[in-house]
Amino acid sequence: MAEKYKEAGVDLEAGYESVRRIKSHVARTKVKGAIDSLGAFGGMFDLSVFGLKEPVLVSGTDGVGTKLMLAFAMDKHDTIGIDAVAMCVNDVLVQGASPIFFLDYIAVGKNRPEVIEQIVKGVADGCVQSECALIGGETAEMPDMYSEDHYDLAGFCVGAVDKDKLLDSRNLKVEDVLIGLPSSGVHSNGFSLVRKALFKDNHLDPYTHFEELSSRRLGDVLLEPTKIYVKAIKHLFGKVDLHAMAHITGGGFYENVPRMLKEGMGVVIDTTSFPHPQIFDFIQTYGKIEKEEMYNVFNMGIGFILAVDPSEVDRVRSLLEEIDEPSYVIGHVSDSGKVELTW
Repeated sequence: MAEKYKEAGVDLEAGYESVRRIKSHVARTKVKGAIDSLGAFGGMFDLSVFGLKEPVLVSGTDGVGTKLMLAFAMDKHDTIGIDAVAMCVNDVLVQGASPIFFLDYIAVGKNRPEVIEQIVKGVADGCVQSECALIGGETAEMPDMYSEDHYDLAGFCVGAVDKDKLLDSRNLKVEDVLIGLPSSGVHSNGFSLVRKALFKDNHLDPYTHFEELSSRRLGDVLLEPTKIYVKAIKHLFGKVDLHAMAHITGGGFYENVPRMLKEGMGVVIDTTSFPHPQIFDFIQTYGKIEKEEMYNVFNMGIGFILAVDPSEVDRVRSLLEEIDEPSYVIGHVSDSGKVELTW
């Protein structure tokens, strides 16, 4: 069966085995509203179980980018799926929506079921962290498009929120306080610069242990999965008045913080108010990168920002402390119309 197709580079039997391998991982992600539909033509979800009066769906899609090339180099594929989920659910969360389901897309040069299983395990881990269901996906075997050991990974997330609880900048005001939640490292942005600075220009070995990185292997530090903020932020919903939020992704502070501001507003952020993971000093030193550019590319230790009234700061931080989520007061909203970082 399908022998000519296999000769052309597409192994249907390997595809069937991949599906068999990932079923247990998909099952771990089931949440209320999820309808068993793995293998059907479309994933299904029953939104009525949430009892939303005026439900609004908020969607986001993203990929992992060239961080994948580190996964290839380290032959480590079990966490990269967390990154794919994180990049989508954190964006949806910013609008005040709780992620409810996720779908993935994996394009491979050769279908290796054991690798597919590892990738989807990571996706499932990310979905469990996000309290959303993995309801479907696609694995496309594309010989000649990708080499046998390479693949691409992207995802799509949908969240839901009542219309009157959508978050935008309408309630934001000057002097609102910015609370930052720490990142887990580089996350999934700026890896083209990371690879140039560390591997192309300085020929570092990702398997090498560096004292500057607490004697960890460079590749392991860089592959640290993107932090997912869903549980932390959902712990705040309905208990405090959140005025706006920002996910610090590609473009760093300078591009992402303005996305939560009204026209004419700015922010002042004290860069000494939060700890910076060692990896950022490492990249800056080896890449000879100016400090301003670092903050224009990377999260620099803050992956998510909340804007709240000054009267809410202690309450927000206390609630986050309840679930062992560190937080830092990093600045305030201004009327300058620009992002000002103080050193």
